[in-house]
Amino acid sequence: MPTRRIVAASQMAPRTIASYCTTFLKPEMLHIYRQVTGLRRSKTFIMTKALENTERFPFPDIEIIPQPRMNLFRHGWLKLVKREPPIVYRGEYEALATLLERRGADLMHIYFGHTGVHLLPFILEWDRPCVVSFHGADVASKEEMPEYAEKMRRMFQAVPLVLARSQSLANRLVQLGCPTEKLRINRTGVPLAAFPYQRREVPRNGKWRILQACRLIPKKGVATSIRTFAILHKQFPNAELIIAGKGPLQPQLEALARQLHVRDKIHFCGFLSQPELAELYASAHLFLHPSEIGSDHNQEGVPNSVLEAMSTGLTVVATRHGGIPEAVEHGRTGLLVDEGDFVSMADAVASILGSTTALHEMGKLASESVAANFEQTEQIHQLESHYEEAIRLTRREEVAEAAAAPLPAHLPERVPVK
Repeated sequence: MPTRRIVAASQMAPRTIASYCTTFLKPEMLHIYRQVTGLRRSKTFIMTKALENTERFPFPDIEIIPQPRMNLFRHGWLKLVKREPPIVYRGEYEALATLLERRGADLMHIYFGHTGVHLLPFILEWDRPCVVSFHGADVASKEEMPEYAEKMRRMFQAVPLVLARSQSLANRLVQLGCPTEKLRINRTGVPLAAFPYQRREVPRNGKWRILQACRLIPKKGVATSIRTFAILHKQFPNAELIIAGKGPLQPQLEALARQLHVRDKIHFCGFLSQPELAELYASAHLFLHPSEIGSDHNQEGVPNSVLEAMSTGLTVVATRHGGIPEAVEHGRTGLLVDEGDFVSMADAVASILGSTTALHEMGKLASESVAANFEQTEQIHQLESHYEEAIRLTRREEVAEAAAAPLPAHLPERVPVK
């Protein structure tokens, strides 16, 4: 592996941020798109290996990390003899160095912790700061990779700041070895104008519309939503459950709905655009999100859909999971139950549907809470403040290293002042 320090181009104003995301962007990465398009005091370009959903996520300045020409002898030597990490023997190391120098980046924001671990050899050598942000799945254990935990700890030491989407994720990162003084909360921002408040009224025909919007994967707890609805259906026979999203669990979830005799009352809408989803929020009466933590500690930060639903005035019934309690205040802006407890969840939903006051007041307070704590412009402002702090911390460290360096054995003679 190269041992020289990689020299970046000189500082530019405004700050130039390299936003590194291995794939730009998967459908569930809307929060990243909102961040990179929302920067105001700095400018950014995207570094990625693969483009997806370009119509949904257009961006004017994207750098595709070039695939280096394969030299089989060099590849084999670095991998098998020198035992270098993949980023070196695959040639990505030098490609990154060249790209960042050409663009004059002041800082690299690496999205997702596992990507930071992959880039660790580069982080250790680049002469500019990197920050790594964690979003949920990237705090999961990787027992199949024995060295992963140690590399994660080395990465924490190598970067000036680590960003977490919620306090619960920050707590998990401390358990994984991140120094608390390096952690900063970087919450998801919601564009409030796209999700305006709307007062919900009790449907005269009893046709309650209950909504969950998410990927159909285990940690979203959609099976719990279906079991909850099966109980509610007995008390509210005209109610409907709308599930917006795609994922590998859909066949199993549809089978569960048939097994519980509620398939005809559950609508799987698939993946929706943001305007379509906003319309669905507006037409719904209540929002479910019963997330569950996996055995590998895979967890949610603060789910985007929960914040968007709350912004529109939807009362949320969810679980005490991850960062959800940081957004949903039990008894005030929604109700929370234990993970997997669909009986308690059904009771919680029924208590709201049976109370016009709860439906109105909780929805209004939920919208106000999102405006106060998750407004996008303010969250972007904080993110850019974290960038500036990381740059200051790196400069301070460099000055301290220079001051501590030993003086040369033979000092040059002083030039007399004329």
